[in-house]
Amino acid sequence: MLDQNKEIVGEVKVIVFRLGEEEYGVEVNQVKSIEKLEHITRVPRTPRFVKGVINLRGVVTPIIDLRSRFNLTEATHTETTRVIIVAVGELEVGLIVDSANDVIDIPVNAIEPPPEVVGGVEAAYLRGVAKLEKRLLILLNLDKVLNTDEIKQLDSFEV
Repeated sequence: MLDQNKEIVGEVKVIVFRLGEEEYGVEVNQVKSIEKLEHITRVPRTPRFVKGVINLRGVVTPIIDLRSRFNLTEATHTETTRVIIVAVGELEVGLIVDSANDVIDIPVNAIEPPPEVVGGVEAAYLRGVAKLEKRLLILLNLDKVLNTDEIKQLDSFEV
């Protein structure tokens, strides 16, 4: 989080991805890899946004559809659909996104606190909003996106 009482300098490196018309970013230090969408094995009695698990190089990885997680309209998966494998603490999950476009450096002073809702996503899930020339980038707070009891239970999946 940004400390309003101190001037912060530097940059944050983020992976840029799309959900619909909106561009989002997650800090590169939380991203393990970006994968093409492969077969997902459904897991019974999981929340709607949990699509199942994949076997990624011998590791069973839960897969979350970010569109469903944020209550956005679901979309058909295409050639550009990607799974961003992220790690927060001990939890490693895959996030289905429409596309993963870019890695960019954002000046910390270009990041503003999030408004109540941006692109249909509640402020609780947002780290901030970065204004970059003609782009508006919504920065996710993965600690909050993945910090629910529903998701923490995913860490114990076995296939």
